[in-house]
Amino acid sequence: MIRKVLVASVLAMAAAPVFAADCSVTVTGTDQMTWDVKNIDVSKSCKEFTVNLKHSGSMPKQVMGHNWVLTKAGDFQPVSSEGMAQGLDKNYVNDADARVLAHSKVIGGGESDSITFDVSKLAAGEEYTYFCSFPGHFSIMRGTLKLVD
Repeated sequence: MIRKVLVASVLAMAAAPVFAADCSVTVTGTDQMTWDVKNIDVSKSCKEFTVNLKHSGSMPKQVMGHNWVLTKAGDFQPVSSEGMAQGLDKNYVNDADARVLAHSKVIGGGESDSITFDVSKLAAGEEYTYFCSFPGHFSIMRGTLKLVD
């Protein structure tokens, strides 16, 4: 009997990481203006969520830079348009814009950046879009993010 309980306990502990929420994701952009991740699910159990942004290409950020910007789905086009006016030195994002829920800096080929945001900014049932706000990229480089159980 004790042996069965011990074996069950060991198996339960080994399975625990399967149920643990993964509170981070790595998203890679390319010189061909693509993301390798099109959809991100964020667990409600996460207090914070981290996006690790990588640029697998070789072009410099002035030519083919990428950033990661998160907004509500309905806000991404105006935020991107307004961000373009901010320029590269401000990462093509207006930091004062409350519609921007999180954003990284602009990176070039071979570079990386991370952004961590508070999951309490997200609401269940709301649609979110993440995108690159480098001029001209948002129409292709975008994906969806949602809060899940």
